[in-house]
Amino acid sequence: MNKESKNSKFKRLANKRVPAALEKLDSIKKLSNKANYEYTDQEVIAIVKALDAKVKEVKNSFDKKTKPTFKI
Repeated sequence: MNKESKNSKFKRLANKRVPAALEKLDSIKKLSNKANYEYTDQEVIAIVKALDAKVKEVKNSFDKKTKPTFKI
């Protein structure tokens, strides 16, 4: 019974999930085609803001130095 190492599992899942995420981003990029779609600047800003926030969240989850901050 071979147990998969944590690194092997990470690589296996990353090799599935990252390409899937990139495909979804390509799908979102296609929404920029003004020949097929109509949108406002505010709608674009909302999409980009949501994507930027999620990318920042992903980056921070891999950064061991990042700690939640609290200030009064």
